[in-house]
Amino acid sequence: MSKRWLTGIDLGGTKTEVILLDENHQEHFRHRVPTPAGDYQATLATIKSLIERAEQHASQRGLPVGIGIPGTVSGVTGRIKNANSTWLNGKPMADDLRQLIGRPVALTNDANCLALSEATDGAGQNAGVVFAAILGTGCGAGISVDRRLLTGPNGVAGEWGHNPLPWTPQGELDDRPCFCGRRGCNETFLSGTGFSLTHRLSWGGGASAQEIVAGARSGDRECRLTLDLYIEHLAKGLAAVINLLDPDIIVLGGGMSNVRELYQALPERLPQYVFGGECSTQVRPAIHGDSSGVRGAAWLAAQETNPA
Repeated sequence: MSKRWLTGIDLGGTKTEVILLDENHQEHFRHRVPTPAGDYQATLATIKSLIERAEQHASQRGLPVGIGIPGTVSGVTGRIKNANSTWLNGKPMADDLRQLIGRPVALTNDANCLALSEATDGAGQNAGVVFAAILGTGCGAGISVDRRLLTGPNGVAGEWGHNPLPWTPQGELDDRPCFCGRRGCNETFLSGTGFSLTHRLSWGGGASAQEIVAGARSGDRECRLTLDLYIEHLAKGLAAVINLLDPDIIVLGGGMSNVRELYQALPERLPQYVFGGECSTQVRPAIHGDSSGVRGAAWLAAQETNPA
């Protein structure tokens, strides 16, 4: 009997990756190429080429394809919106790819792919409700309920990055303009970029997130205070999610998810902001790390071809 193959594509701002999985969760092929930033037609051609390479490896054509994108698909127009890879915005990407490769593709936000991956065979595989947050250059999240994505009619379920950081004075919010046009969004505090901004606003300079963490671990007082403040900000942001959704587990991805101090400190910080003063919610790093996005895209393909 031939294998049942699944193809996932992770379309990022700087790289685009393909993975070939079988139904037993085993990876058989992976390839990554630079994303042709700013060129929509070249982006489509890159995706087509990667799909063809995966199919060549599988010796099979017409495989199900799921794609994670740095934006969302409008439920009204079917076009891409909210993408920080701005050359995608306003484009009918699903339709264009369907015409290009000759079959439908499933598109969703890259944070949704993280959630689906970790709910399927990652940190949240035994959980009913998984809230998976990306703490990287930006700050997004996806929600999985019983291993099915919750996206909502507007396609923005889980987009906590563009709510204001709760329990924060207005003056501190005003200090942080966001690319979305508002100020004080979670993204401006909780992303790696926001972490660096916290340090600059407090102490000046232009240290990177990695430099600040390294400084905190080596005993630098200013870096240690910045990291402590970041953990406080993150506790506020996640507590608001718990108060609204009360997920079984919160899974963290992106560069900041690798900071081990988060998992040591959050269990003590979260009850200070969660309603009722107690919190048993697990917070864990993504098991599949940087691979979760592309793996989640493959599982999206499986769900679209075998809907419940």
